[in-house]
Amino acid sequence: MKKRPNNKVERSSSELEKEKDKITDMPGLIEYAHTVGSAIIKPEDKGKIKGKSVAAMHDQTDRQFRQIHEQMQTLVQQAKYLKKRVQISERIYQSEMGFEPVYHKDYFLYTRKDGKDVLSMVSPAEWGRTFPFEKFVAHVRLLSDHTWEVVRAEDQIYNY
Repeated sequence: MKKRPNNKVERSSSELEKEKDKITDMPGLIEYAHTVGSAIIKPEDKGKIKGKSVAAMHDQTDRQFRQIHEQMQTLVQQAKYLKKRVQISERIYQSEMGFEPVYHKDYFLYTRKDGKDVLSMVSPAEWGRTFPFEKFVAHVRLLSDHTWEVVRAEDQIYNY
């Protein structure tokens, strides 16, 4: 290596041959910093990256499973409500009615002491001390499609 007067360094071909593995036409593809001011390049721990990714994937899928489980519980509750609604509707249509029900009005289904069902316009609270039935079955409302909405059945509220 010789120094010239204009501060340029001259290298011999043998010196250049030794330095060839440190020179590239595409500096973005080498695995170390190309110049002094380049960003620090650290090799990543691939096992650590995969571990974090797998943990994040499990967390996300667990969340989705919980959400699906909650949706299934809601569907089960709705199915139970519909089953109860069908049972009570069948009882209503087989019960004694002394009137023609009107849409969107509240009615009350009772069981007499002889076991027969009766649909009434009088609520349990309105009977006072002279409750003439064996038990209250349901508070219902007639919908315009001739189905019955169960508002309350035997101390449970069903209105969704």
